[in-house]
Amino acid sequence: MMIYIDADACPVTWIVEDIARKHEIPVTMLCDTNHQLTSDYSTVKVIGAGADAVDIALINLCKRGDIVVTQDYGVAALALGKGAKAIHQSGRWYTDDNIDTLLLERHLAKKARRSGKHHLKGPARRTEEDDRRFAESFERMIIQAEEDSK
Repeated sequence: MMIYIDADACPVTWIVEDIARKHEIPVTMLCDTNHQLTSDYSTVKVIGAGADAVDIALINLCKRGDIVVTQDYGVAALALGKGAKAIHQSGRWYTDDNIDTLLLERHLAKKARRSGKHHLKGPARRTEEDDRRFAESFERMIIQAEEDSK
């Protein structure tokens, strides 16, 4: 099992690393050339700048049984299609049961933004409670993935 992080602007990389280290699971963080990441635990892969370069590289690397941390519903859908588990930085698990609805909501939000008539708010400022919720959910996902691999 590997953990892959879509690390461009990901606020939970340190939580992922702490929990992965505890479970002795390797982590690869992928980012584009516009971001500078360093880690004493994870492998950092810097992917050329391009609209979906990091997303494509991540999906090409992940396989059945891996875990993907991403806020991108499209990346999550592709990861699920490869048999990987996927989790949002909020701690929400992407599943075969919820991914279609999430993709539809993303499409509708994009359509609303393009119309210029709707102004959607960005996400609220991240709190310690958000970090705690993510950590608990991520740890549960790892435990489930470890049990699935037995």
